Amino acid sequence: MKLRTSISKNKFFLFIIKITNNKLIYFLILLNFINFSCNKNYKTEINNNKQIFHYNQPAGLYSLDPAFARDQAHIWVVQQLFNTLVSFDDSLNLLPSLAKSWEISHDGCRYIFHLRDNVFFHNDKCFENETRKLIADDVVYSLQRLADEKTASPGRWVMSPISTNNNNLSVKAINDSTVVIYLKKPFTSFLSILAMPYCSIIPREAIQMYGESFSHHPIGTGPFVFKYWKKDVKLLLAKNENYFEFDSLGNKLPYLDGVSISFIKDKQVAFMDFLLGDFDFLSGIDPSFKDILFTDNGELKPEFKNKYIFQKSIFLNTEYLGFLISDDTPFNNKELRKAISLGIDRISMMKYLRNNLGYPALYGFIPPILNPLDSSNKYLNYDPHYAKQLLIASGYMDMPNKPKITLLTNDTYIDIAEYIQNQLSKIGLDISIELMPPATLRDLMFKGQAQFFRGSWIADYPDAENYFAIFFSNNIPPKGPNYTHFKNNTFDELYLSLLKTSNADKYEIIKQMNKILIEEMPVVPLYYDVSIRLLQPYVKGLNTNPMNNLNLKYTKIVN
Repeated sequence: MKLRTSISKNKFFLFIIKITNNKLIYFLILLNFINFSCNKNYKTEINNNKQIFHYNQPAGLYSLDPAFARDQAHIWVVQQLFNTLVSFDDSLNLLPSLAKSWEISHDGCRYIFHLRDNVFFHNDKCFENETRKLIADDVVYSLQRLADEKTASPGRWVMSPISTNNNNLSVKAINDSTVVIYLKKPFTSFLSILAMPYCSIIPREAIQMYGESFSHHPIGTGPFVFKYWKKDVKLLLAKNENYFEFDSLGNKLPYLDGVSISFIKDKQVAFMDFLLGDFDFLSGIDPSFKDILFTDNGELKPEFKNKYIFQKSIFLNTEYLGFLISDDTPFNNKELRKAISLGIDRISMMKYLRNNLGYPALYGFIPPILNPLDSSNKYLNYDPHYAKQLLIASGYMDMPNKPKITLLTNDTYIDIAEYIQNQLSKIGLDISIELMPPATLRDLMFKGQAQFFRGSWIADYPDAENYFAIFFSNNIPPKGPNYTHFKNNTFDELYLSLLKTSNADKYEIIKQMNKILIEEMPVVPLYYDVSIRLLQPYVKGLNTNPMNNLNLKYTKIVN
C-alpha cells in the first residue's frame, strides 16, 4: 500500500511538469526522485517468481479474432495468441511456423505445405479432451472462413490470389499433415501473404461453440493463451505451457509467464506510468514528450541513455493524406489534390514537429527501401508558388458554394494537422480539422464517408505491391483497402502484372506505377515513419523489425 501511495504522489508531480516552463529541469529532478519507487515495484514482481510483461495500448481493441486484425493494435495481440503457416524473422526472412516445410510447383500455382505434428490448440471446453492437435483441415477451414463474405473480414482481399471452385477456395487437405493451395496465376509474394495475421489458423470447434463471441474468447496455437479481457481496462494473457517452439539451446518458449495489456488513452498518463516502471516498454513517442527525450536529430539525449534501452528502426509505414475521389466530393479534381501536395513543406515538418524521427516522403507512397528512386517526383517537393497556380486552375476557389474542406484525424496527429492547416492557408486554401477516435475514422474510411483524412499504411508484408494494393480498383471496400476509391486502368494492368513478376524484374513496373500515383495524387505522402521504442533496462530479447511486430516469445525480464 505504501508503494502505491508513493507512486500516486509521483504521478502528481509528473502532472505538475506539464505546466512548468522549464520542463527538462523538473523532468530530470523527477527521474531521480522516482528511481527508488520504480526499482521497488520491479523487485516485488520478480520476488513473486512471475515474469509478466506490461504494456499500454491507447488505441483500444474491439476483437481478438485474427480475421479482424487490420491495425497494429490488434495485430500485436493476435501474434501472441495465434500462428500462421509461415512467419517473418527480425530481418523479414520467411521462416517455417505451423508448416515445417513446403514446395512450390514449377508453374508457381501450386503450394504444398507439410505441417508440424506437435502443435496443439489452447485448452478449452470447445474440445472434448481439453485440447486437440492441429491438422490440415484446420488450415482449410481457417482460410475458407477468411474468404467467406459472411465473415465480413477486412482481410478477405488477401485470399484473392487463390483459385476458387463454386465460391470455395481451392485449398485441400491431402491428409492430416499435408495441405495443398492452388493459385489462379503465379504470385511471387504468396508466402508473405500467408504470414499475415489475417491468415492465422483457428479451430472449427471454437467458432461452432462461441460464434461471434469468438472475438472475445479466442482459441489459437500461439505462445500465450487468453485469460481475461475487460474492454478499455485490461487484457491478460498467460503462458501457453504446450507451445511447440524452443530456442536454439532447447529451452521451451515463451520465457514470460504472461502479458498484461492496459488501455490508457491519455498518452501523458501512460508516459508517466512508463517512467514509474508500471510499463515495460513504450512504443512511439507522443509529440509533447519528444523535445524532452530526443535531440533535434532524433537521438535519445545523453542523460537518458543509461536509464532506458532505445530502439529505432526503419518502419514500413507511410503517413499520408487521403482523398475520397468521387463525383460528389471536391477531390475529384487532380489540380486541387496536387496543389495540396505542393503546399506542404515536408522537410520542415519533420525537422520541427518530429525531431527528424522519420523521413519526409519525397519519393512517392512507397518507402525508399522498397522503391527504386525516381527523380520525376515534382509534386512532392515544396513549391507554394506553383501550388497557388494549381489551386486557381482547379476552379475550386471560384465555386459559388464551394464545399468546406475538413481534415479528419485523431489527437495524436493534431500537431501535423495544424501544421498542414497553416501551410495550406499560405496558398489561399482554408481547411478545418475534426478530431475523432482512430476506430471511428477507420470505419468512415471503410464506408467511403471520409472525404479528406490522415491515414497510415503499415505494410502487411515487405513488398512494394502491398502498398500498391490500396490503389487497385478491385480493392474498393468492402473488397479491400482502397479507401480513396482511386481508379486507373493502366495502374490496374500494371498491378496485375506486378503480382506475377519475379523480384528481379519488378523495378521497372514499380517505377511506372509510382509515376502514375505521383501524377494522379490520390494521396499526399507525408513521411516515412521509423519505429521508436523505449524499454526498461531489465527487458531482454525484445527486438524490432521494419514491420514493428511485437514478438514476445523470446522476451525475458532479467534482474
